[in-house]
Amino acid sequence: MKSYPIILILLIIFFGLSSCISIKKYNEQRTTCISPDQMKEDVDFSYSKLKEMHPQLYWYISKEELDFKFDSLKKTLHKPLTPIQFYFKLQPVIASIREGHLALRIPRKKFTHKEIKALEHKKGIFSRFEYYIKDDHLYIIKNNDSIENIKPGTEILSINDIPVSEYIKKYKKLINSDGLNNTFQPYFLKDVFFNFYTAEYGFNEKATIKTLYNHEKKTYTLKREAKSEEEIKKDKAQEKRTAERKINDYVPLSDSYNRSFKFLDTDKTIAYIKIKSFSQDYSSKFYKETFSKIKTAHSSYLIIDIRNNYGGSLYEINNLYSYLTSESFSLIKPSQVNSTSTPLKTNYFRKSNPFQYIFKSLLYPTYFFAQSFSTYKKDGSVYYKMRADKPTKPNKDAFQGKIFVLINGGSFSASSIITAKLKNDKRVILIGEETGGANDGTVAGFYSYQKLPHSKINLPIGLLLVKPNIQFSNTKRGVIPDIAITESMQDIIENKDPQLDWVINEIEGERKKRNNSLLYPKTYRDIKMLFSKAYNIELI
Repeated sequence: MKSYPIILILLIIFFGLSSCISIKKYNEQRTTCISPDQMKEDVDFSYSKLKEMHPQLYWYISKEELDFKFDSLKKTLHKPLTPIQFYFKLQPVIASIREGHLALRIPRKKFTHKEIKALEHKKGIFSRFEYYIKDDHLYIIKNNDSIENIKPGTEILSINDIPVSEYIKKYKKLINSDGLNNTFQPYFLKDVFFNFYTAEYGFNEKATIKTLYNHEKKTYTLKREAKSEEEIKKDKAQEKRTAERKINDYVPLSDSYNRSFKFLDTDKTIAYIKIKSFSQDYSSKFYKETFSKIKTAHSSYLIIDIRNNYGGSLYEINNLYSYLTSESFSLIKPSQVNSTSTPLKTNYFRKSNPFQYIFKSLLYPTYFFAQSFSTYKKDGSVYYKMRADKPTKPNKDAFQGKIFVLINGGSFSASSIITAKLKNDKRVILIGEETGGANDGTVAGFYSYQKLPHSKINLPIGLLLVKPNIQFSNTKRGVIPDIAITESMQDIIENKDPQLDWVINEIEGERKKRNNSLLYPKTYRDIKMLFSKAYNIELI
């Protein structure tokens, strides 16, 4: 009995050493050049797997055009390249398919546990700012630590003497939205710009930036500073999961919540729900508690804010929709896959450590059986069984008042699916910008992770064609708002919200009209409301 802990310790040491060796091997491979012939084989492998697994590959691009792009790429591969250099050649072709969930995983350097711990005790160089991208310009809109007293609205002209416009032009080619909309790119690029940058240039200890603010140019050297003991303690405190943090889905990295709710007025007639991500974690409890409060308050208006929400769980948006309708509904149409064997291509053992691998192996027969019977054929096509395509009853606390939904180019994937459904069913008024996700559906659900043979770059391929249960627009665009209002950089800097302000003004206008009708009653309904309010009696 006493020998078990020793054996366990030895196994942990063995697997820890194996992990370090694996990381070292990966990083060496990442900097080793691949021959032109090997890269061409990787290109062919990518395209063959896409044709085999992707259920709607030629949705936004013709087969002839995509064939030409892959063939043209191979003709440019004349000299050996590292995997990261090869990535910057292949990903623009993948992006031209214009399916937002489809992208190569950038081959970033991997870190050992020790290196990760060391980085956790240091501040980032670029992550301490928040950014805004307009055309080929990059601006700082928030300086979280007042670094060098750099003002919001400052434009970064260059990083280490390379013009920012060159980075943006290069990185733009790596990002694709769903279809033909162009709203998604600037929102997503501002969030991933420095992911591309650090993958290309590494986690350096300092960087020199040249800036422009109020026609004045300045140069700053940003350094990776060590965190104070107080800051380290704060980081640890943020990781604690309280009941409130669970329900509102707290994100320690940004010190914010994915879900939040409040009333915007003292008499609680305007309810406001902000959802940054449909993460599903504790979402059922959040919506149950939130809509119970709204019902108790007899709120007349509901504002749902899904701006900058890149999507997430179908289960969560199906549940949310049940609180927004008075009729039974099916959120999505039956979801198509390429074949009955498609669900078995989802890399069941992916990212499993040895202990997880053993445990998953024991459960694999159950998994295999369940996935084998998860599809069905109809009219010559194969479909995957999904809960969200079945009829769902409205929740007993479903909101019956007027609903406004705020959207922008950062509303993607699941955000677009629920928005398209709400618009189709005429349940809401949409305010903001065209969504980054498509109106008519997307390809996601679950993925098959294909590793390219020579570069070892991962290519996750979405296997499920998910379409909202609507009358399709066939425009290849995002969900178009009913009221188009854009938000400028200055609005963000000054904490102004023109989209939300429009809703509040619209509600105030309706209130004034209602009050005027009560002051000067014209119909029996007006008289009934007037007497009910004044004397607390019910007329029939």
